[in-house]
Amino acid sequence: MIPPRLIFSSGSLKVLDQRLLPDRVKFITVRDAAGAAKATRDMALRGAPLIGCAAAFGFALELRRLKPGSAAELIKTASRTADLLKAARPTAVALFYAADRMLNLAVNFAARHHGRFSPATLKKLLALAEKEARLITAEDEAACDAMGRYGAALLPRNCVIMTHCNAGALATMGIGTAVGVITAAHKRGKIKHAYSCETRPYLQGARLTIWELMREGVPSELLTDNMAAHIIKTCGVNAIVVGADRIAANGDTANKIGTYGLAVIARHHKVPFYVAAPTPTIDLKAGDGDAIVIEERSCEEVTFVKGNRIAPKNVRVRHPAFDVTPAGLITALITEKGVISPVTRANIRKNLEK
Repeated sequence: MIPPRLIFSSGSLKVLDQRLLPDRVKFITVRDAAGAAKATRDMALRGAPLIGCAAAFGFALELRRLKPGSAAELIKTASRTADLLKAARPTAVALFYAADRMLNLAVNFAARHHGRFSPATLKKLLALAEKEARLITAEDEAACDAMGRYGAALLPRNCVIMTHCNAGALATMGIGTAVGVITAAHKRGKIKHAYSCETRPYLQGARLTIWELMREGVPSELLTDNMAAHIIKTCGVNAIVVGADRIAANGDTANKIGTYGLAVIARHHKVPFYVAAPTPTIDLKAGDGDAIVIEERSCEEVTFVKGNRIAPKNVRVRHPAFDVTPAGLITALITEKGVISPVTRANIRKNLEK
């Protein structure tokens, strides 16, 4: 079993510290939105759907700090909280979705309650905020189950599959997106073998994905990223499935750095390339991949591994955390509402309208 990723109570949120996996299972206690944002920035908390759920709970915790006062003060606090949470990771749209959803709840509540808030009125708001955060979490769990079913149906019997980064249970509150497809297919007897790319520089594949696959009993092996092309060519890989942090309106998809290259290799070898992601990952405001902000992270994450320096001091480093795969390289998008193929602007809108 995968440990719980988030444990929420009325006064705090316990967050599984994924920086320590697979060696240690330890939780960080978060008591406000700033704590949730810090855990997200520091990568203790990661995975697009999961950081969205955590943001919702962090927002609910922040509202608990309010004192009885005016509607204007509530709106000011809610707006500041949403901005703080969204600034933690600029690429993952699920974070923006959850923060904006909680913001809208607070703004609508303020509009219905003019003047000053009594303690009793504030108590109602806190109950509504916690209920909304739990609903966002429940929706994520249900979406993961649906994506698992849709994705498993796409895969052939005796499938040899590859994935990149971690889009499993550890990235969500459910069974996962891409890895959820693999584990769901495994339970249906369809997976012959699974390969996990290590995913430099943060090693989510090596530390997290292969750990999940092993715990689920999936026949699997770990690869360094630069082995992928050779393994696809020589080991009968007949499907690749990855997650996504943001999908543009035309289907261009941002995911962990290295995904684009894997999609190019898949096209050359005529291997289906699937992206599994819930619909809140789709950003209709981003017309195409050029509109997606690519987060640049610290050079230390490249030059150090588990505290050990692996590069010369003062070396110049680039660290884009994501890349964008053009829609034309994606065989299908797998959402909780069904499969989108071919990946076009019109087909994405049809899926969202279901």
